[in-house]
Amino acid sequence: MTRTIASLDELVALVRAEDSDSLYIRWSAGPDVDLRQGQSSRDGLTGVALPGLSASPLRVEPWWDRSLRLWLARRLYDYRHLPDLRGPAVRPWVLRGVEVARGPDNEPLVRCERPVAWVTENVLGQAEQLIQEQDSPEWGPMDRR
Repeated sequence: MTRTIASLDELVALVRAEDSDSLYIRWSAGPDVDLRQGQSSRDGLTGVALPGLSASPLRVEPWWDRSLRLWLARRLYDYRHLPDLRGPAVRPWVLRGVEVARGPDNEPLVRCERPVAWVTENVLGQAEQLIQEQDSPEWGPMDRR
């Protein structure tokens, strides 16, 4: 995978240009590792092997009444704790995939058809800033610690 998304606006442009129904964000050591391991995730609580890669859809839901930029920031912000939890090799990347099942947290489990792009720390910083600008005490990462 050679493409790198360097800004939140660049991620917005990617989602607008592609079929967003099949775009997902995944936090892992990357497609080389995921594809080598058979495109399977593990449930963090039970250790059960899952029949696909745990990922977050980038497709905007019909009920969302705010900007695409804020939607994507939220998708990134929700799991920004994962590098701290699983190690510095874990980072976000965009993939084109097909949902094959749902995980124990009702997250999509997908089969990667094509890795699309890495997402840089700069994008994560912009996402965090945008979320903080919402000034909501309710929003936070989905961190179980």
